[in-house]
Amino acid sequence: MNILALESSATACSAALCRDGALIAQSFQRGGLTHSRTLLPMIRDMLDNCGESLENVDVIGAAAGPGSFTGLRIGVATAKGLAWAGGQPCAPCSTLESMAWPLAHMEGKLIVCAMDARRGQVYNALFLARGDSLERISPDRAISLEELEGELKNFQFFKIVVGDGARLCYNTLRERIPDLALAPVHLRMQSAWGVARAAQRLAAEGSLVSGGELAPVYHRLSQAERERLEREQNTKFTIEGDQNHV
Repeated sequence: MNILALESSATACSAALCRDGALIAQSFQRGGLTHSRTLLPMIRDMLDNCGESLENVDVIGAAAGPGSFTGLRIGVATAKGLAWAGGQPCAPCSTLESMAWPLAHMEGKLIVCAMDARRGQVYNALFLARGDSLERISPDRAISLEELEGELKNFQFFKIVVGDGARLCYNTLRERIPDLALAPVHLRMQSAWGVARAAQRLAAEGSLVSGGELAPVYHRLSQAERERLEREQNTKFTIEGDQNHV
């Protein structure tokens, strides 16, 4: 089974081709250009260099969230467009699970996945590395570093933090959680190879969706949506206040 995987949930952008569980090729870029400019050319060049075509891809996996609102929309929209053209099913992969997969070989370690969610929070999930698999310990969620610290103190496993929010977590928590370490640099950032492994699991479980059904999972309202709700709430209070003085 050939899996084409896409990762654009944060500052880095990558694409990977996986065949029967083995990584065939991966293209990774973190050069500051927008994903809308880099992702499609990256996919095209990678497939060309492998002598493959979209017609030979069986599943298209995408990091569906959580993550950057713009980045997720670009990745999911690209996967939907490719699936529409080729008719392939899609794998809506958890960004957090995907970033844990490259560390699954570190058996017995607790993998602390972290993305900077701003507003004093991180997107986080916890996984126990099982050698050739992952055991999910917590759901994907947005959580404060204080709450995460309280949870981590309940686990006796050695802890490895991974993701674009890894250094933020490590710098904040390392003095209070001594058995916490940063993942190696080459395994720390989100990558399409992890998405491919998550997609393989979804395919094995029969959890694929059509391109039309593929959608981002944000886990939190966007800033624009939050500001709109705040304006509506303030307007409601103003109207009610005026009515009370009539």
